[in-house]
Amino acid sequence: MLIQAYLTFNGKTEEAVEFYRRALGAELEMLMRFKEAPDPPPPGMIPADWGDKVMHASITVGDQRIMMSDGCSNEAGAPFQGFSLAVSVTDIPSADRVFAALSQGGSVTMPQGETFWSPRFGMLTDRYGVAWMVMVSPPM
Repeated sequence: MLIQAYLTFNGKTEEAVEFYRRALGAELEMLMRFKEAPDPPPPGMIPADWGDKVMHASITVGDQRIMMSDGCSNEAGAPFQGFSLAVSVTDIPSADRVFAALSQGGSVTMPQGETFWSPRFGMLTDRYGVAWMVMVSPPM
């Protein structure tokens, strides 16, 4: 069984993809716009001017896939709730770099520091409202 994150950005998916490319080195796997779908969405499902918006996209960060969409509504600002994405890196400089990049335009909810489980751990919410945990993985 495989469980993957699917994020809805209410019209800002392309912007989010570029942000994660810069912040995390994400690679775009695919992107399909609503107007490119083989079957049109049912009438009234999406705003009339959303043909160029993202119906489905996927990016990879390391060996993980994150799927995303603009969704079916232009109600911007709906917050993400109830989950975080966790990024594990191998060293403190990498944690510092990723944390700084993701927190640009966002807010830090727990500053980075040493914890009993990690030499560097911090939490933030990025500019899109996605909650992140950044940590150095302990040696196995």
